[in-house]
Amino acid sequence: MRLRGALRGPSSFGVPQGSRANVPLADACRSDYVWTVTPAGIAPSMTQIFAAAPPAKASEPLMRGLRGRCPACGEGRMFRKFLKVADECPKCSEELHHHRADDFPAYLDIVIVGHVLIPIVLAVETEIAPPMWFSMTAWPLIALVATLGLLQPIKGAVVAMQWFLGMHGFEDAKGRRDAVAAIS
Repeated sequence: MRLRGALRGPSSFGVPQGSRANVPLADACRSDYVWTVTPAGIAPSMTQIFAAAPPAKASEPLMRGLRGRCPACGEGRMFRKFLKVADECPKCSEELHHHRADDFPAYLDIVIVGHVLIPIVLAVETEIAPPMWFSMTAWPLIALVATLGLLQPIKGAVVAMQWFLGMHGFEDAKGRRDAVAAIS
């Protein structure tokens, strides 16, 4: 069951869509938000989640994303499988399905692992000159482990930054955070 409430007042987030396309931006952005009713009652509102204030700096959600936690509350798990982002946070019900990370985390992963590993490979190969069997097994294995080990934290950081910046469907969440910040 869902209860509907309205966030009223002028705001500057969101792009008018659908039937609101010809309405002035201030009126079109007065969107509805939904409270989920759970057996324990109504799920926490954004004011309860950000009791002190929403994150002002990008470092807080970024670190939460690197740890694989919800960028909003830092408690719930962001991933339900290795690289599959959960549709919403199990703790605060923040919607995470809007993300559009696509290939960017893999690109960042390759750049980071390559820039760290290639100088090490070159230094070891020129100074020590290990046997060929070592070079053919160790370096690809190290690259594979480093790439797979960094892929989930990097994807979590990319999704968290999209959430913080209000990109790709996270505009409403950013608008609610800004409204809570304006109130407090």
